[in-house]
Amino acid sequence: MVEDLSAVLKKYSIIAVVGLSRNPEKYSYKVSEYLKTKGYTIIPVNPTVSEVLGEKSYRSLLDLPEEMQSQVEIVDIFRPPETVPKLIDQVFKLREKYGKPYVVWMQPGAVDEPSARRAEEAGLTVIKNVCMMVEHGKAGD
Repeated sequence: MVEDLSAVLKKYSIIAVVGLSRNPEKYSYKVSEYLKTKGYTIIPVNPTVSEVLGEKSYRSLLDLPEEMQSQVEIVDIFRPPETVPKLIDQVFKLREKYGKPYVVWMQPGAVDEPSARRAEEAGLTVIKNVCMMVEHGKAGD
């Protein structure tokens, strides 16, 4: 599995971070800040903030400008499990329109198993219960 995670982290670089907080103490902020310093493009998705880490924040995946929607490769989720089914619906809409995103990354505490199964059955790579920052660190730059 580690090889798969490493391959995902090397292959894709445009990440929509759903639930990215403005609070520097929150893991969503720490992980996103780390990934941004490693060269990843971070797109904040949080309806309660206008900007995070110097990037404009959007209310939902479907509120991203079309050009941005077409570029998202990974959807990184930092939301409660009960919100994940609606997020997966949004991922499916983007994928239907653009053939992307390729990966749904459910951070620890953000896993909804039925949604994970739906996404896998639809051909998405689903990564669950591991932190993107930790895995990137293990893989090395």
